[in-house]
Amino acid sequence: MRYAGLSAQLLVAIGMAVFIGYKADHWLNSFPLFTSALPLLVLAAIFYKLVRDTSGRNNQDNGPDAGNKKDNETK
Repeated sequence: MRYAGLSAQLLVAIGMAVFIGYKADHWLNSFPLFTSALPLLVLAAIFYKLVRDTSGRNNQDNGPDAGNKKDNETK
């Protein structure tokens, strides 16, 4: 359930990037530049965050007993 909202976040983030890129292109008169570049940057950032969150090292550090490290060390 941790990643249940990921698809909605991905869809909204890409939609916002396309909209902002479209408006920036109209403002700067450079039509396909920002409309195509911003969604790619958003995808790269989201995939980086996803890989960082799901890597093995982070899962061990952020487990259910992550706050009780002192308790685990003394046992």
